[in-house]
Amino acid sequence: MNPRNDAGVHSRGLRPDLELVAELVPHGSRVLDLGCGGGELLDVLARTRDCSGTGVERDPDEVLRAIWRGVPLIELDLDTELGMFGDDSYDVVVLSRTLQAVRRPDQVLAQMARIAPRMVVSVPNFGLWRHRLRLLTGHMPRSKDLPFTWYDSPNLHFTTLTDLEGLFDTMGLRVEQRIALDESGHRGRAGGRMANLMAGAGLYVLTR
Repeated sequence: MNPRNDAGVHSRGLRPDLELVAELVPHGSRVLDLGCGGGELLDVLARTRDCSGTGVERDPDEVLRAIWRGVPLIELDLDTELGMFGDDSYDVVVLSRTLQAVRRPDQVLAQMARIAPRMVVSVPNFGLWRHRLRLLTGHMPRSKDLPFTWYDSPNLHFTTLTDLEGLFDTMGLRVEQRIALDESGHRGRAGGRMANLMAGAGLYVLTR
């Protein structure tokens, strides 16, 4: 790692989880950021890690923010239009806190594995102990990672880290690295099986 550039990652005001994502992207990579929001991650990767890339986003307000930052961006549907990208057309595909909002997470993961050999994926953990307790009270979980009420949530699928890793295994995706995040998006301390109980979200580096 380049100490100067890594220090730069922390100086750009990214969300804590996106700072960790940025550190997992090799210098000089071609990056496809699916659900890129306002383009914050790609902007930092270009400035601090000499990366190039493309963002994908549909929310009009976020698209405008990304354009304002000068981030190259395409508007398309992750569920149906990822086929437009060629095989191995990028080095890394990032999908941050979006997998739970697509209609077919398995198909989106398959497309990601086709587009790039390395994937960085983060997902809220429905298995967090606090969520389990809230379900026991008869209510759907809510937290910083799952802030919506059941009727206005954009999330279509809720997974635990254990179930998610089962899907990775079924698809032949190798978990190169797993980072358990606390409820504020910082690197958590829980490891092994305890991560499924204690982590607010999981951040994974996957290879095919």
